[in-house]
Amino acid sequence: MSEAGAGQALFSFVRHWSRRWDGIGAEERAARGRDVLAVEAVHALMQDHDHPAVNDVARELGLDQSNASRLLSHAADAGYLTLNVSPSDRRRRTAALTAAGHQLLAAAHAWQDEVYRSLTAEWTNVERTAFAQAMSRLVATSTRLDQH
Repeated sequence: MSEAGAGQALFSFVRHWSRRWDGIGAEERAARGRDVLAVEAVHALMQDHDHPAVNDVARELGLDQSNASRLLSHAADAGYLTLNVSPSDRRRRTAALTAAGHQLLAAAHAWQDEVYRSLTAEWTNVERTAFAQAMSRLVATSTRLDQH
């Protein structure tokens, strides 16, 4: 593959795997995928914020506030998150993971790791390590570019 098509391949891969969740039907898969998206966003934001707000999640996911609010409300209704009024600004709602949210995150990460192992089963350890390092660099660069 030429470098010119690499970006298209990357985005095709992301679209394909962002819609998957092993062993469940399409409707449940879509709901579970949205819940995982919400839980992963809150978890990532909790590294920098004690109590990420709905607007923080909206920025993290590239959504408007209304869609982020619905996404978080669905995950909260499913028991994966709690949504609370911010003690510093009563107009803001903040999100936190519940025990079920931590379990969902662990299950999602285990599934993601299993998919990676399956996809790279015929690769050498050197290839897997190099690809993992390249992906980490890609994510780090993406994060830096997004902050500008």
